Amino acid sequence: MHLAKLHAPSQIQLNEHGNLKHFVTIEGLSKDTLNKILDTAETFINDNNQLITSPLLEGRTVMNLFFENSTRTRTTFEAAAKRLSANVLNIDIARSSTAKGETLRDTLWNLQAMAADIFVVRHSSSGAAHFIAKDVCPNVAIINAGDGQHAHPTQAMLDMLTIRRETKKPFEELSIAIIGDIKHSRVARSDVAALQTLGCKDIRVIAPNTLLPYGFSEYAEGVRLFNQMDEGVKDCDVIITLRIQNERIESPALASQLEFHKMYGLNEARLALAKPDCIVMHPGPMNRGVEITSSIADGAQSVILNQVTNGIAVRMAVLALSMNGQLQAQGLLDATSVV
Repeated sequence: MHLAKLHAPSQIQLNEHGNLKHFVTIEGLSKDTLNKILDTAETFINDNNQLITSPLLEGRTVMNLFFENSTRTRTTFEAAAKRLSANVLNIDIARSSTAKGETLRDTLWNLQAMAADIFVVRHSSSGAAHFIAKDVCPNVAIINAGDGQHAHPTQAMLDMLTIRRETKKPFEELSIAIIGDIKHSRVARSDVAALQTLGCKDIRVIAPNTLLPYGFSEYAEGVRLFNQMDEGVKDCDVIITLRIQNERIESPALASQLEFHKMYGLNEARLALAKPDCIVMHPGPMNRGVEITSSIADGAQSVILNQVTNGIAVRMAVLALSMNGQLQAQGLLDATSVV
């Protein structure tokens, strides 16, 4: 897959007033829209850095439709919906009628008929959330919780919120490194798209050539490739390490865990090359001793647990904004209403 030529940005995400009604990808959204998500997320965190509870989705029903296994993403979406006072249903897709031969369309239409207001969808096929929002259930707010190798937009936005809260610097002034399996990572794609939209001018991608997407040199202005770890992390403000998927190990893409850690693992010596206040991030789950050492993952510069808290706040924001935008699109809520 070519990193620069994913699904074309679609205005299905916005209603006629320019407000979010689905959230399926970062691409095609404006800086103002991304900042609105971040600003809204900030309102769900109090002065003691604790999450608040809100009645914004009281009486609404959120259905988590995970066609692909996940624990962290599903549970944080569930926590986010419950903090907004929504009813939450976790649909066991493996036991659903799709396993008996029912089509995806029929399954989704039946779930929609159960008074669903929001579907949170994770699927192994790239473009699945886009397909559902455009062709199957356009009147239900669709939130992409990860589709194939394409996008993971809420992960990107929780990363952006973490960077904004922890560095307290404009994105335009930051140097940010993303390390690991770029080729297969939907997180990397969404992070890069969000950073570019928010104005970051120094995005560094660090990986062996076997873990880079085809045609990387054509990718985009402001993104630089580094095959050497030490050079790539030098003077960085933020380092994001990506999980190395076990199926890549001992394949043509990756010789071994030991070899990857030797060449691209984040350890204390490499972190010392970055700026003294550099923060370390990871989308999880981590492979300790492969992409990151325990001393760094648990160290003073790690903000990995903060990402989890920020993830709930961002998912609260996306759920609330999308519900508002969907109601506006259907003429059920005044266009001037805000969260």
